[in-house]
Order: sequence, then C-alpha cells, then structure tokens
Amino acid sequence: MQHEAFATPRRPLLTAGVAIGIGLGGFLDGIVFHQILQLHHMFSARFAPTSVPHLEFNMLWDGVFHLFTWAMTAVGVWLLFDAARRPDVPWCGTTLLGAMAVGWGAFNLVEGAVDHHLLEVHHVVERLGASAWDWAFLASGALLIGGGIALIRSSPASALRQRDVAPGPARYEMR
Repeated sequence: MQHEAFATPRRPLLTAGVAIGIGLGGFLDGIVFHQILQLHHMFSARFAPTSVPHLEFNMLWDGVFHLFTWAMTAVGVWLLFDAARRPDVPWCGTTLLGAMAVGWGAFNLVEGAVDHHLLEVHHVVERLGASAWDWAFLASGALLIGGGIALIRSSPASALRQRDVAPGPARYEMR
C-alpha cells in the first residue's frame, strides 16, 4: 500500500525534487571532491592525472559530468515550474526538500556503486584506492534517502497552496 505522502497529487513535486537533488548532489560532488579537494577525477583510477594528457582527459570527463549535473538541475527546475502551474499539486517545502534529499542520495548510491565499486574508474580518495571512504559515500546516499523519505512522510499530506485558498486571481499564475 502506498503511503499518502507519495500519493499521485504530490508526484509532480516529488519528481521535480528528485531531479533537482540528483543535479545539486552531483554538483556538490564535482565541486568539492573534483575541484576544491582534488581527491579524484572521473577516470583518475584508470588515467592517473600525473601527465598533462591524462589530466586533460580527466578534465574533459569532469566537464561531461558537470554538464550532466547541470542538465538534471535544469530539468528539475523545469519540472518544478510545471508543478507550480498545477492547482492539484499540494505545495509543500518539506515535501520538496525531502524529495531533493532522496535525489541526492540516489545520486550517491548509483554513482558510488557504479564508479567506485563496479567499474572502479575512481575512488572517493584516489590516493588510497578502494577504501572505507567509498563505503561511506554509499552510506551517505542511504542516509540521505532515508532522511528524505522521513521528511516527505512528515510533511502535511493536505498542504494547500496560497492560490487555492485566496479569493480573486491566482497570485502565482504563469502564462
């Protein structure tokens, strides 16, 4: 049986939040781990960035990765605007935040499982190789998903939008 927090009227808001969470979670990964801390690049386990050609190759694929995260964020924002136009979609910040946490967690689980464990194209801390950090990354994904689901379930299932209760023209009408 489906929990009422995941019922059909909320689905557009949940979908938008998950897409935004995937995109922003990926951006955070790329900015913090790839650029600021420089712990790894997309293919640094296969092409160590110890030469200019290998560094250029890794930078290219870091860019492709960032393009994917940007696209997911853009799709999520588009879906959010689409949900905002629908009067049947309950508008709730807690639901959106929970869905974003689920998206970020899903990103960590999929990216961690595929890139760190299955394909071994990079590890969280490349100089250590396969390590507890790779498992911690997966655990962070599971925790984010669990926390996101808890937030979604705790949000009011009958959240009303301001425009649904205010008399007169819709304040947030989009044309």
